[in-house]
Amino acid sequence: MQHPAENPWKTVSHENVYDNPWINVTEYQVINPSGNPGIYGKIHFKNVAIGVIPLDTDMNTYLVGQYRYVLNQYCWEIPEGGGPEGSDPLESAKRELLEETGLKATEWTEILQMHLSNSVSDELSIIYLARGLQQHEAEPEDTEDLLVNKIPFEEVYRMVNAGEITDSVTVAAVLKIKLMQLENRL
Repeated sequence: MQHPAENPWKTVSHENVYDNPWINVTEYQVINPSGNPGIYGKIHFKNVAIGVIPLDTDMNTYLVGQYRYVLNQYCWEIPEGGGPEGSDPLESAKRELLEETGLKATEWTEILQMHLSNSVSDELSIIYLARGLQQHEAEPEDTEDLLVNKIPFEEVYRMVNAGEITDSVTVAAVLKIKLMQLENRL
């Protein structure tokens, strides 16, 4: 697909307005594509979002339930977390799977990379399929109060389609796995 090579936005100045160990927020004074002055805020994530969809030989997967502070609600999602910028995302995926579910996998396949909200943030997500599962002891972080459920993949697919699961990483992972299943690529 063809697209313009030059950025139509012009940055006049920028100011860091917030910074913590996980995010940085910058406000930009800009000239927008129509030539008018404006502002643009950018949230920079200091981690890569990592998602893991574990599948066993019977096509069961594992969902993690937890209360999401920002949404003020309980959510079910695939094992996910963050890996520091510059680190190996596969090692982060292995750590997250073990932390949240107690599972280790012998087969890993990267199935998807996506930006989670490209209008206000640069957050990148990398999603892996984990196979060859072995149960070990979970190692949750002290901020995590998790429930883990082993569920048939088709039930999780139904939950996504019914809108019962709304986490974007989980939705994307489940739909990608379903597509791979339909194309006989699993």
